[in-house]
Amino acid sequence: MIEILNHIRLARAKDSGALVADILHTLKSRTTVGTNLLDIDRWARKMIAEAGAQSCYVDYAPSFGRGPFGHYICTAVNDAVLHGLPHDRTLADGDLLTLDLAVSKGGVAADAAISFIVGDTEPPESVAMIETTERALAAGIAAAGPGARVGDLSHAIGTVLSEAGYLINAEFGGHGIGSTMHQDPHVSNTGRPGRGYELRPGLLLALEPWVMADTAQLVTDADGWTLRSATGCRTAHSEHTIAITESGAEVLTSPN
Repeated sequence: MIEILNHIRLARAKDSGALVADILHTLKSRTTVGTNLLDIDRWARKMIAEAGAQSCYVDYAPSFGRGPFGHYICTAVNDAVLHGLPHDRTLADGDLLTLDLAVSKGGVAADAAISFIVGDTEPPESVAMIETTERALAAGIAAAGPGARVGDLSHAIGTVLSEAGYLINAEFGGHGIGSTMHQDPHVSNTGRPGRGYELRPGLLLALEPWVMADTAQLVTDADGWTLRSATGCRTAHSEHTIAITESGAEVLTSPN
């Protein structure tokens, strides 16, 4: 299903996006050496409830997961990259943490992810990897607008990732979003320009470049959810929800 939002629902999408951005910003500021992943999940649950919003994750049960997710945020550490199931783990100095959050408010969802280093030790390779996903995300956003094709966004993202030397896994990528979290069209992190669905004003997309330092192969953790790099290398993931407008693309999940 591909949804095109009217101006009323687009305003609701902006509210959802602002909430996601605010929660992620707050969680990042609270996360320090010694923070437990379950604490982050509890903080997210509290902020979602206080905002009168609903989690897109807690009851989420797709075919690739093991039953309902059961938590309010994805917390992926070091070699984990996607769908990180929060568990009893205390963060250490230098850990690379990705927080991925999707909430629905007013019947419209928004989705975003950030990767950052915990503490004062910042391994240069990890910093460079995070910055690459952020640049790829910016390139995808810059390629978006009415009349552009999904392949234009995929090509822009993939060009940045591949030129930085990363292998690209195309199993998981960006997606349409609206009344539900995951919708068509799929937005791969690599592709050919001029191909795919033509973007229209009112369309929401979640763009999410992610990479692993030395592989393109994923393995599923014993928890049935967390996806890790097959080699145990570090990973990074950046994501924004954007709205296609008459003049281009508007980022809905940027912190104020």
